[in-house]
Amino acid sequence: MAKSENAIDDKVSASMKELQTFEKFSLLGGPLHRLGLRLGLVRNKGTNSVPLGLALGVFLWSILLVLASIGGVSDRLFSLSAIAGDIRLLVVIPLFFLCETSLDPRLSDFVSTIVRSGVVPGNALPALEAEIARTVRWKDAWIPEALCLVAAALLSLFAAQLHLSGKTAAFDPTTRAISNMPWAGLWDWIVCLPLFRFLMFRWIWRIALWCRFLWRLAKLDLHLVPTHPDGAAGLGYLEVVQTHFVAFVLAISVLVSASFAEEISTGKTIFEVIYPALALTVIADLAIILLPPCVFAFKLRACQEKGLSDYMVFAARYVNDFEKKWLNTAAAPGEPLLGTPDLQSLADLSNSVGIVRNMRWVPVSMRLVIAVTVAALTPMVPLFLFKYPIAEIAQRLFSKLAGL
Repeated sequence: MAKSENAIDDKVSASMKELQTFEKFSLLGGPLHRLGLRLGLVRNKGTNSVPLGLALGVFLWSILLVLASIGGVSDRLFSLSAIAGDIRLLVVIPLFFLCETSLDPRLSDFVSTIVRSGVVPGNALPALEAEIARTVRWKDAWIPEALCLVAAALLSLFAAQLHLSGKTAAFDPTTRAISNMPWAGLWDWIVCLPLFRFLMFRWIWRIALWCRFLWRLAKLDLHLVPTHPDGAAGLGYLEVVQTHFVAFVLAISVLVSASFAEEISTGKTIFEVIYPALALTVIADLAIILLPPCVFAFKLRACQEKGLSDYMVFAARYVNDFEKKWLNTAAAPGEPLLGTPDLQSLADLSNSVGIVRNMRWVPVSMRLVIAVTVAALTPMVPLFLFKYPIAEIAQRLFSKLAGL
Protein backbone atom coordinates (compact mmCIF):
# COMPACT_ATOMS: atom_id res chain seq x y z
CA MET A 1 0.00 0.00 0.00
CA ALA A 2 2.78 2.41 0.92
CA LYS A 3 4.58 1.65 -2.33
CA SER A 4 1.47 2.35 -4.42
CA GLU A 5 0.88 5.64 -2.58
CA ASN A 6 4.51 6.63 -3.16
CA ALA A 7 4.15 5.76 -6.85
CA ILE A 8 1.03 7.93 -7.09
CA ASP A 9 2.81 10.80 -5.33
CA ASP A 10 5.75 10.46 -7.73
CA LYS A 11 3.42 10.62 -10.73
CA VAL A 12 1.63 13.68 -9.34
CA SER A 13 4.97 15.38 -8.61
CA ALA A 14 6.25 14.58 -12.10
CA SER A 15 3.09 15.92 -13.75
CA MET A 16 3.27 19.09 -11.63
CA LYS A 17 6.89 19.67 -12.66
CA GLU A 18 5.97 19.06 -16.30
CA LEU A 19 3.11 21.57 -16.07
CA GLN A 20 5.43 24.15 -14.49
CA THR A 21 7.78 23.66 -17.43
CA PHE A 22 5.00 24.56 -19.87
CA GLU A 23 3.89 27.51 -17.72
CA LYS A 24 7.37 29.05 -18.09
CA PHE A 25 6.80 29.79 -21.78
CA SER A 26 7.65 33.45 -22.40
CA LEU A 27 8.82 35.81 -25.10
CA LEU A 28 10.36 38.27 -22.64
CA GLY A 29 14.13 38.18 -22.77
CA GLY A 30 17.21 39.36 -24.58
CA PRO A 31 19.98 41.82 -23.65
CA LEU A 32 17.68 44.84 -23.19
CA HIS A 33 15.37 42.89 -20.88
CA ARG A 34 18.32 41.66 -18.81
CA LEU A 35 19.67 45.21 -18.60
CA GLY A 36 16.28 46.35 -17.31
CA LEU A 37 16.40 43.61 -14.66
CA ARG A 38 19.84 44.75 -13.47
CA LEU A 39 18.69 48.38 -13.29
CA GLY A 40 15.53 47.45 -11.40
CA LEU A 41 13.32 48.74 -14.21
CA VAL A 42 11.84 45.32 -14.99
CA ARG A 43 9.81 44.22 -11.98
CA ASN A 44 7.41 41.56 -10.75
CA LYS A 45 9.91 38.73 -11.33
CA GLY A 46 10.79 39.98 -14.80
CA THR A 47 7.24 40.24 -16.17
CA ASN A 48 6.58 43.98 -15.77
CA SER A 49 8.71 46.01 -18.18
CA VAL A 50 6.49 49.13 -18.24
CA PRO A 51 8.91 51.09 -16.00
CA LEU A 52 11.69 50.32 -18.50
CA GLY A 53 9.60 51.70 -21.37
CA LEU A 54 8.68 54.83 -19.43
CA ALA A 55 12.27 55.38 -18.38
CA LEU A 56 13.56 55.02 -21.95
CA GLY A 57 10.96 57.36 -23.43
CA VAL A 58 11.13 60.04 -20.73
CA PHE A 59 14.95 59.96 -20.59
CA LEU A 60 15.34 60.40 -24.34
CA TRP A 61 12.68 63.13 -24.48
CA SER A 62 14.14 64.99 -21.48
CA ILE A 63 17.55 65.23 -23.16
CA LEU A 64 15.80 66.33 -26.35
CA LEU A 65 14.06 69.09 -24.39
CA VAL A 66 17.31 70.21 -22.71
CA LEU A 67 19.14 70.39 -26.05
CA ALA A 68 16.23 72.29 -27.63
CA SER A 69 16.27 74.75 -24.69
CA ILE A 70 20.03 75.27 -25.09
CA GLY A 71 19.43 76.08 -28.75
CA GLY A 72 16.59 78.47 -27.79
CA VAL A 73 14.00 76.55 -29.81
CA SER A 74 12.21 74.59 -27.06
CA ASP A 75 8.87 76.09 -28.16
CA ARG A 76 9.13 74.22 -31.48
CA LEU A 77 9.29 70.92 -29.61
CA PHE A 78 5.71 71.46 -28.41
CA SER A 79 4.32 72.44 -31.80
CA LEU A 80 2.37 70.29 -34.24
CA SER A 81 5.32 70.41 -36.62
CA ALA A 82 7.33 68.20 -34.23
CA ILE A 83 4.54 66.21 -32.57
CA ALA A 84 5.62 62.87 -34.07
CA GLY A 85 8.92 62.96 -32.14
CA ASP A 86 7.13 63.69 -28.85
CA ILE A 87 4.50 61.00 -29.41
CA ARG A 88 7.08 58.43 -30.44
CA LEU A 89 9.10 58.84 -27.24
CA LEU A 90 6.40 59.58 -24.67
CA VAL A 91 3.54 57.40 -25.95
CA VAL A 92 4.60 54.78 -28.51
CA ILE A 93 7.68 53.40 -26.73
CA PRO A 94 5.82 52.99 -23.38
CA LEU A 95 2.95 51.32 -25.27
CA PHE A 96 5.40 48.76 -26.70
CA PHE A 97 6.44 47.74 -23.19
CA LEU A 98 2.87 47.90 -21.87
CA CYS A 99 1.87 45.47 -24.61
CA GLU A 100 4.61 42.97 -23.82
CA THR A 101 3.82 43.19 -20.09
CA SER A 102 0.12 42.41 -20.59
CA LEU A 103 0.72 39.87 -23.37
CA ASP A 104 3.41 37.63 -21.90
CA PRO A 105 1.35 36.10 -19.04
CA ARG A 106 -1.36 35.22 -21.55
CA LEU A 107 1.17 33.33 -23.68
CA SER A 108 2.10 31.04 -20.80
CA ASP A 109 -1.59 30.69 -19.88
CA PHE A 110 -2.34 29.54 -23.43
CA VAL A 111 0.36 26.89 -23.38
CA SER A 112 -0.73 25.74 -19.92
CA THR A 113 -4.38 25.63 -21.01
CA ILE A 114 -3.85 23.45 -24.07
CA VAL A 115 -1.75 21.05 -21.96
CA ARG A 116 -4.19 20.82 -19.02
CA SER A 117 -7.23 20.51 -21.29
CA GLY A 118 -5.66 17.69 -23.28
CA VAL A 119 -5.57 19.56 -26.60
CA VAL A 120 -1.92 18.51 -26.68
CA PRO A 121 -2.10 14.78 -25.83
CA GLY A 122 0.53 12.96 -23.81
CA ASN A 123 2.35 11.56 -26.84
CA ALA A 124 2.85 15.12 -28.23
CA LEU A 125 4.11 16.69 -24.98
CA PRO A 126 7.81 15.94 -25.61
CA ALA A 127 7.62 17.66 -29.00
CA LEU A 128 5.86 20.65 -27.43
CA GLU A 129 8.45 20.83 -24.67
CA ALA A 130 11.26 20.77 -27.24
CA GLU A 131 9.61 23.57 -29.23
CA ILE A 132 9.18 25.67 -26.08
CA ALA A 133 12.86 25.17 -25.20
CA ARG A 134 13.86 26.20 -28.74
CA THR A 135 11.69 29.33 -28.58
CA VAL A 136 13.05 30.30 -25.16
CA ARG A 137 16.63 29.93 -26.43
CA TRP A 138 15.93 32.22 -29.37
CA LYS A 139 14.16 34.89 -27.31
CA ASP A 140 17.08 35.00 -24.85
CA ALA A 141 19.77 35.09 -27.54
CA TRP A 142 21.75 38.28 -28.16
CA ILE A 143 22.18 37.78 -31.92
CA PRO A 144 18.58 38.73 -32.93
CA GLU A 145 18.67 41.97 -30.93
CA ALA A 146 22.13 42.76 -32.29
CA LEU A 147 20.79 42.34 -35.82
CA CYS A 148 17.80 44.55 -34.93
CA LEU A 149 20.20 47.24 -33.71
CA VAL A 150 22.30 47.00 -36.87
CA ALA A 151 19.17 47.20 -39.05
CA ALA A 152 17.99 50.27 -37.12
CA ALA A 153 21.37 51.98 -37.56
CA LEU A 154 21.49 51.18 -41.28
CA LEU A 155 17.95 52.46 -41.76
CA SER A 156 18.86 55.73 -40.04
CA LEU A 157 21.89 56.10 -42.31
CA PHE A 158 20.17 55.31 -45.60
CA ALA A 159 16.53 56.32 -44.99
CA ALA A 160 16.99 59.65 -46.76
CA GLN A 161 18.36 57.89 -49.88
CA LEU A 162 15.45 55.42 -50.17
CA HIS A 163 13.10 58.01 -51.72
CA LEU A 164 10.02 56.03 -50.71
CA SER A 165 6.80 57.26 -52.25
CA GLY A 166 4.38 58.56 -49.65
CA LYS A 167 6.81 58.31 -46.72
CA THR A 168 5.77 60.27 -43.66
CA ALA A 169 7.86 62.62 -41.62
CA ALA A 170 8.15 60.06 -38.85
CA PHE A 171 10.34 57.91 -41.09
CA ASP A 172 12.40 60.60 -42.79
CA PRO A 173 14.37 62.62 -40.23
CA THR A 174 15.93 64.90 -42.82
CA THR A 175 12.55 66.51 -43.55
CA ARG A 176 11.22 66.76 -40.00
CA ALA A 177 10.87 70.10 -38.29
CA ILE A 178 12.96 68.85 -35.40
CA SER A 179 15.93 68.49 -37.75
CA ASN A 180 16.05 72.31 -37.88
CA MET A 181 16.97 72.35 -34.18
CA PRO A 182 20.78 71.94 -34.27
CA TRP A 183 21.61 69.91 -31.16
CA ALA A 184 18.15 68.49 -30.58
CA GLY A 185 17.91 67.39 -34.20
CA LEU A 186 21.27 65.64 -33.97
CA TRP A 187 20.22 63.82 -30.79
CA ASP A 188 16.95 62.77 -32.40
CA TRP A 189 18.66 61.48 -35.55
CA ILE A 190 21.61 59.71 -33.87
CA VAL A 191 19.92 58.28 -30.76
CA CYS A 192 16.12 58.61 -30.59
CA LEU A 193 15.17 57.37 -34.06
CA PRO A 194 17.61 54.41 -34.10
CA LEU A 195 16.47 53.30 -30.64
CA PHE A 196 12.82 53.52 -31.67
CA ARG A 197 13.51 51.55 -34.83
CA PHE A 198 15.44 48.99 -32.80
CA LEU A 199 12.39 48.52 -30.55
CA MET A 200 10.17 48.20 -33.62
CA PHE A 201 12.41 45.54 -35.19
CA ARG A 202 12.58 43.82 -31.80
CA TRP A 203 8.79 43.57 -31.78
CA ILE A 204 8.74 42.24 -35.33
CA TRP A 205 11.19 39.55 -34.21
CA ARG A 206 8.95 38.58 -31.29
CA ILE A 207 5.89 38.40 -33.50
CA ALA A 208 7.85 36.18 -35.87
CA LEU A 209 8.82 33.93 -32.93
CA TRP A 210 5.17 33.67 -31.86
CA CYS A 211 4.03 32.87 -35.40
CA ARG A 212 6.68 30.16 -35.70
CA PHE A 213 5.64 28.64 -32.38
CA LEU A 214 1.97 28.51 -33.46
CA TRP A 215 2.98 27.03 -36.82
CA ARG A 216 4.97 24.29 -35.10
CA LEU A 217 2.13 23.71 -32.63
CA ALA A 218 -0.33 23.28 -35.51
CA LYS A 219 1.87 20.48 -36.87
CA LEU A 220 1.52 18.42 -33.67
CA ASP A 221 -1.03 15.63 -33.33
CA LEU A 222 -3.58 17.75 -31.46
CA HIS A 223 -6.71 16.35 -29.84
CA LEU A 224 -9.39 18.75 -31.12
CA VAL A 225 -13.02 18.24 -30.07
CA PRO A 226 -15.55 19.62 -32.59
CA THR A 227 -18.30 20.02 -29.96
CA HIS A 228 -16.12 22.12 -27.64
CA PRO A 229 -18.21 25.06 -26.29
CA ASP A 230 -15.57 27.63 -27.32
CA GLY A 231 -16.48 27.02 -30.98
CA ALA A 232 -12.82 26.43 -31.87
CA ALA A 233 -12.36 22.77 -30.86
CA GLY A 234 -10.51 23.74 -27.66
CA LEU A 235 -8.26 26.49 -29.08
CA GLY A 236 -10.56 29.35 -28.10
CA TYR A 237 -8.13 30.81 -25.55
CA LEU A 238 -5.88 31.83 -28.43
CA GLU A 239 -8.30 34.70 -29.09
CA VAL A 240 -7.61 36.02 -25.57
CA VAL A 241 -3.89 36.00 -26.37
CA GLN A 242 -4.34 37.87 -29.65
CA THR A 243 -6.53 40.48 -27.93
CA HIS A 244 -3.51 41.58 -25.88
CA PHE A 245 -1.73 42.62 -29.09
CA VAL A 246 -4.18 45.53 -29.31
CA ALA A 247 -1.78 47.82 -27.41
CA PHE A 248 0.79 47.25 -30.15
CA VAL A 249 -1.83 48.06 -32.81
CA LEU A 250 -2.71 51.23 -30.89
CA ALA A 251 0.96 52.24 -30.75
CA ILE A 252 1.39 51.89 -34.52
CA SER A 253 -1.79 53.86 -35.26
CA VAL A 254 -0.83 56.62 -32.81
CA LEU A 255 2.53 56.96 -34.56
CA VAL A 256 0.96 57.08 -38.03
CA SER A 257 -1.62 59.64 -36.87
CA ALA A 258 1.04 61.88 -35.29
CA SER A 259 3.18 61.64 -38.43
CA PHE A 260 0.30 62.78 -40.64
CA ALA A 261 -0.58 65.57 -38.19
CA GLU A 262 3.03 66.76 -38.48
CA GLU A 263 2.98 66.71 -42.28
CA ILE A 264 -0.47 68.29 -42.67
CA SER A 265 0.36 71.09 -40.21
CA THR A 266 3.55 71.97 -42.12
CA GLY A 267 1.82 71.78 -45.50
CA LYS A 268 3.93 68.86 -46.76
CA THR A 269 0.86 66.78 -47.55
CA ILE A 270 -2.87 67.23 -47.98
CA PHE A 271 -5.62 65.83 -45.81
CA GLU A 272 -6.98 63.48 -48.49
CA VAL A 273 -3.77 61.41 -48.31
CA ILE A 274 -4.88 59.96 -44.97
CA TYR A 275 -7.75 57.94 -46.50
CA PRO A 276 -5.63 55.30 -48.29
CA ALA A 277 -3.13 55.37 -45.43
CA LEU A 278 -5.95 54.79 -42.96
CA ALA A 279 -7.21 51.80 -44.93
CA LEU A 280 -3.69 50.39 -45.26
CA THR A 281 -3.07 50.81 -41.52
CA VAL A 282 -6.26 48.93 -40.62
CA ILE A 283 -5.42 46.11 -43.06
CA ALA A 284 -1.88 45.81 -41.70
CA ASP A 285 -3.08 45.81 -38.09
CA LEU A 286 -5.71 43.17 -38.81
CA ALA A 287 -3.09 41.04 -40.55
CA ILE A 288 -0.74 41.25 -37.54
CA ILE A 289 -3.47 40.02 -35.19
CA LEU A 290 -5.52 37.65 -37.35
CA LEU A 291 -2.95 35.88 -39.53
CA PRO A 292 -1.05 33.96 -36.77
CA PRO A 293 -4.16 31.97 -35.65
CA CYS A 294 -4.82 31.07 -39.30
CA VAL A 295 -2.13 28.37 -39.09
CA PHE A 296 -4.81 26.20 -37.44
CA ALA A 297 -7.34 26.69 -40.26
CA PHE A 298 -6.70 23.42 -42.08
CA LYS A 299 -6.66 21.44 -38.86
CA LEU A 300 -9.89 23.00 -37.61
CA ARG A 301 -11.58 22.48 -40.96
CA ALA A 302 -10.60 18.80 -40.95
CA CYS A 303 -11.85 18.52 -37.36
CA GLN A 304 -15.20 20.06 -38.33
CA GLU A 305 -15.63 17.80 -41.36
CA LYS A 306 -14.83 14.68 -39.35
CA GLY A 307 -17.09 15.86 -36.54
CA LEU A 308 -20.00 16.44 -38.92
CA SER A 309 -19.51 13.00 -40.43
CA ASP A 310 -19.34 11.25 -37.03
CA TYR A 311 -22.25 13.15 -35.49
CA MET A 312 -24.43 12.74 -38.57
CA VAL A 313 -24.00 8.96 -38.39
CA PHE A 314 -24.61 8.99 -34.65
CA ALA A 315 -27.65 11.24 -35.05
CA ALA A 316 -29.08 9.00 -37.75
CA ARG A 317 -28.80 5.98 -35.47
CA TYR A 318 -30.43 7.87 -32.61
CA VAL A 319 -33.37 9.29 -34.57
CA ASN A 320 -34.01 5.90 -36.20
CA ASP A 321 -34.19 4.27 -32.77
CA PHE A 322 -36.31 7.18 -31.49
CA GLU A 323 -38.73 6.79 -34.39
CA LYS A 324 -39.02 3.05 -33.89
CA LYS A 325 -39.65 3.48 -30.19
CA TRP A 326 -42.12 6.36 -30.17
CA LEU A 327 -43.65 6.65 -33.63
CA ASN A 328 -44.27 2.98 -34.31
CA THR A 329 -47.71 2.51 -32.79
CA ALA A 330 -47.50 -1.27 -33.03
CA ALA A 331 -44.53 -1.34 -30.66
CA ALA A 332 -45.25 1.72 -28.52
CA PRO A 333 -43.43 1.65 -25.15
CA GLY A 334 -45.33 1.35 -21.95
CA GLU A 335 -43.67 4.43 -20.38
CA PRO A 336 -45.42 7.83 -20.65
CA LEU A 337 -44.28 10.24 -23.39
CA LEU A 338 -44.61 13.29 -21.16
CA GLY A 339 -41.36 13.87 -19.27
CA THR A 340 -39.37 11.23 -21.10
CA PRO A 341 -35.61 11.98 -21.26
CA ASP A 342 -35.57 10.79 -24.89
CA LEU A 343 -36.92 14.16 -26.06
CA GLN A 344 -34.28 16.10 -24.12
CA SER A 345 -31.57 13.83 -25.54
CA LEU A 346 -32.87 14.50 -29.03
CA ALA A 347 -32.68 18.26 -28.40
CA ASP A 348 -29.16 17.92 -26.94
CA LEU A 349 -28.05 15.96 -29.98
CA SER A 350 -29.42 18.69 -32.25
CA ASN A 351 -27.48 21.32 -30.25
CA SER A 352 -24.28 19.27 -30.55
CA VAL A 353 -24.63 19.02 -34.32
CA GLY A 354 -25.29 22.77 -34.44
CA ILE A 355 -22.07 23.48 -32.49
CA VAL A 356 -20.06 21.37 -34.94
CA ARG A 357 -21.71 23.03 -37.95
CA ASN A 358 -20.96 26.54 -36.58
CA MET A 359 -17.39 25.74 -35.54
CA ARG A 360 -14.87 28.39 -36.60
CA TRP A 361 -11.93 27.48 -38.84
CA VAL A 362 -9.84 30.21 -37.21
CA PRO A 363 -9.91 30.59 -33.40
CA VAL A 364 -10.91 34.25 -33.44
CA SER A 365 -14.29 35.98 -33.42
CA MET A 366 -15.81 39.21 -34.65
CA ARG A 367 -15.17 40.79 -31.25
CA LEU A 368 -11.43 40.64 -31.86
CA VAL A 369 -11.84 42.13 -35.34
CA ILE A 370 -13.88 45.00 -33.88
CA ALA A 371 -11.35 45.59 -31.08
CA VAL A 372 -8.44 45.77 -33.53
CA THR A 373 -10.35 48.04 -35.92
CA VAL A 374 -11.30 50.43 -33.10
CA ALA A 375 -7.71 50.52 -31.82
CA ALA A 376 -6.44 51.21 -35.35
CA LEU A 377 -8.97 53.93 -36.18
CA THR A 378 -9.35 55.82 -32.88
CA PRO A 379 -5.96 57.62 -33.06
CA MET A 380 -6.87 58.79 -36.58
CA VAL A 381 -9.99 60.66 -35.43
CA PRO A 382 -8.14 63.86 -34.34
CA LEU A 383 -6.80 64.22 -37.91
CA PHE A 384 -10.30 65.10 -39.10
CA LEU A 385 -10.02 68.35 -37.13
CA PHE A 386 -7.75 69.58 -39.95
CA LYS A 387 -10.61 69.06 -42.40
CA TYR A 388 -13.59 69.73 -40.17
CA PRO A 389 -12.78 72.26 -37.40
CA ILE A 390 -15.32 71.21 -34.77
CA ALA A 391 -15.16 74.46 -32.78
CA GLU A 392 -15.92 76.58 -35.85
CA ILE A 393 -18.75 74.28 -36.94
CA ALA A 394 -20.24 74.30 -33.44
CA GLN A 395 -20.05 78.11 -33.31
CA ARG A 396 -21.84 78.45 -36.65
CA LEU A 397 -24.51 75.96 -35.59
CA PHE A 398 -25.09 77.85 -32.33
CA SER A 399 -25.35 81.14 -34.27
CA LYS A 400 -27.96 79.63 -36.59
CA LEU A 401 -29.99 78.25 -33.70
CA ALA A 402 -29.77 81.53 -31.77
CA GLY A 403 -30.72 83.56 -34.84
CA LEU A 404 -27.55 85.65 -34.70
